[in-house]
Amino acid sequence: MSRHIAHPERALVVGEVRPIVQVGDPVLHAPCEPVTRFDGALAALVDDMFASMYAAEGVGLAANQIGVPLRVFVYDCPDENGDRHKGVVVNPTLDLPGLGERHLDAGEEGCLSVLGQYAPLPRPDHATVHGFDAEGAPVTVEGTGMLSRCLQHETDHLDGYLYIDRLPAKRRKQVLAAYEQSRPVGLGSSTAHQTP
Repeated sequence: MSRHIAHPERALVVGEVRPIVQVGDPVLHAPCEPVTRFDGALAALVDDMFASMYAAEGVGLAANQIGVPLRVFVYDCPDENGDRHKGVVVNPTLDLPGLGERHLDAGEEGCLSVLGQYAPLPRPDHATVHGFDAEGAPVTVEGTGMLSRCLQHETDHLDGYLYIDRLPAKRRKQVLAAYEQSRPVGLGSSTAHQTP
């Protein structure tokens, strides 16, 4: 998820910065495969994801955004109180409040894979994700504010959806047209799909 927050510890990250795949690449538009091995290759992927997210000044990144079609995302994102939360979720499942209990946050959303574009997108202001850490231990992440939006946004990525897929058709076309007009020459979609 794009929010252009500078993280002071990005210089301490050991992973390799990989290119962010852009909208239109098939890897972003298909459900990702569950992770079955919690090993050194997964740990290296997570390191690369953090490095790539920090380099792009984002607050969340899904594995398919660097061309790896696995159910993994990383985040370093504030909640509604400004408290920062950082971690990785492998094989996430998303829980949202029931329709009668949910309150919507109508804030803007952006994506590192639709670079430079933002649009208002109502989402529940509270979300919970269950999954595993990089070593295979169970984790639960509860989020409010921007963190809630981030958890939903990254889980959507792993299901093959971009935030623009949740916009009304006319607004989606406008965002994509603006993206195409603002895209630097030579910035195309990456088609290098890698697995750890």
